[in-house]
Amino acid sequence: MIRERAKSIYKTYKRERDFTENALLLLGKQMAWQVAALPANTDLRRVGFKVFSQFDEDGIIQYLIHKLPIKNKTFIEFGVENFTESNTRFLLINDHWQGMVLDASAADIRYIQQDKIYWQYDLQAKRTWITRGNINSLLEDSGFDADLGLMSIDIDGNDYWIWEAISSTIRPRIVIVEYNSLFGLEPISVPYQEDFQRTPLHYSNLYYGASLGALHHLAKKKGYLLIGSNIWAHNAFFIRADIAGEFKAQELEDVYFTSKFRESRNMAGKLTFARGNDRIKLIEHMPVVNVVSGETGTLQSFWKLL
Repeated sequence: MIRERAKSIYKTYKRERDFTENALLLLGKQMAWQVAALPANTDLRRVGFKVFSQFDEDGIIQYLIHKLPIKNKTFIEFGVENFTESNTRFLLINDHWQGMVLDASAADIRYIQQDKIYWQYDLQAKRTWITRGNINSLLEDSGFDADLGLMSIDIDGNDYWIWEAISSTIRPRIVIVEYNSLFGLEPISVPYQEDFQRTPLHYSNLYYGASLGALHHLAKKKGYLLIGSNIWAHNAFFIRADIAGEFKAQELEDVYFTSKFRESRNMAGKLTFARGNDRIKLIEHMPVVNVVSGETGTLQSFWKLL
């Protein structure tokens, strides 16, 4: 009796989940048509919408893939957890791109591999801890052409160092990288640490990643243009200069603004809802490195905003 009841509850939940996902996909498809009609160089903060992305990245991605020449409809995304909320799930389902996702959690990778999308679409899911030493072999193992359609990096830590380590022979046309707006404008990042884990290093959960200035510096070295940020001020979008077409590089000062979401935590792991510069004060003593000069110091010693 209990088993039958459990089966009934699960079937009801599955029907409701499938109905919700179908409704989201239909609305997302309609929104994708709308942003595709917008002109090049539209402010990315105006084109965003959410279907499966964490915030508004789905809309920005749809806008870009309709404006840029994409030779290979392939993507690789790092740090996807169980892929229910990610930058590329809508791209996979709506646009039928091929993809590979990477995450360090065995449980999350198993979840993806047991999800129906794993047989419905051409998706690879691999468990791995990404480092500067293994990133290029991981990318090569995807079997995708080096002229990748899109790459998304969100690993809450060594994001700058991983992108820096990616070989110049691997050239995604669109690159999305998470940045830490609390680091301000200076080209700074957390120092590279192979086993970097965001929460254990500082209880606030605010010490991670790199500034937008650091990513902008690296992008220019790699031949990419900074074209904007999402409205939540935590994901930067870059496109390869040789395929940019009508798109123009944006100035760092025009793209940068400080996030407003309040994710800080106390030592017990509970949200404290710190806001504004109070968030920066929590981590101002933490070490950072200037990726241009190599100089190290505290966040407070480098911090600079408009």
